[in-house]
Amino acid sequence: MREQLGQDTDAVAGVIEAAFGEESVASLWAEVRSEGLVHASLVAELDGDLVGHVGVSAAWLDARERLVDIWMLSPLSVLPDHQGQGIGTTLLNAAVERARTTPGVPMLVLEGSPDFYGARGFERSADHRLYPPSARTPDRAFQVVLLDGHEPWMTGQCLYRDVWWRHDSAGLRGEALDVLEQRFGVADPRPR
Repeated sequence: MREQLGQDTDAVAGVIEAAFGEESVASLWAEVRSEGLVHASLVAELDGDLVGHVGVSAAWLDARERLVDIWMLSPLSVLPDHQGQGIGTTLLNAAVERARTTPGVPMLVLEGSPDFYGARGFERSADHRLYPPSARTPDRAFQVVLLDGHEPWMTGQCLYRDVWWRHDSAGLRGEALDVLEQRFGVADPRPR
């Protein structure tokens, strides 16, 4: 496990594309990096080849008291041939540890499988009165790890930086959203 280096750019893009089966997520991550929003970009190597990557970037919490800088984990990618070997978990743990050991970081949020991330310490965000930036994110899929910088007043809606909206990468649309809503229930947990 190590930091992404400049010469890793193409390999990281390849890992992301292979893991997600599309180019758009890799394109999004490249733009997040170019805008200087990255808090961590970690890679996993096996026999000298990049096989996994995790990115952590800037987001906000729109709390009643003030706007709070928070961290967001996305994407987490492992080459398909290497999935199920603990590489993703190792990358995830490294990202959480980076956030935990950085002074003042209140939380790390993500959109993802409650089965995978829940088994690795993430909790349903709504249980902490933290809500996703989009109603197209199923309630159980928006998750958080609270860190030492968290204070009880830090509740509200999480906001992604503009790059995520330009790429239409907040929440899901169409059939993908339908499937998760059927599995987990209503997408938007915010009180009405």
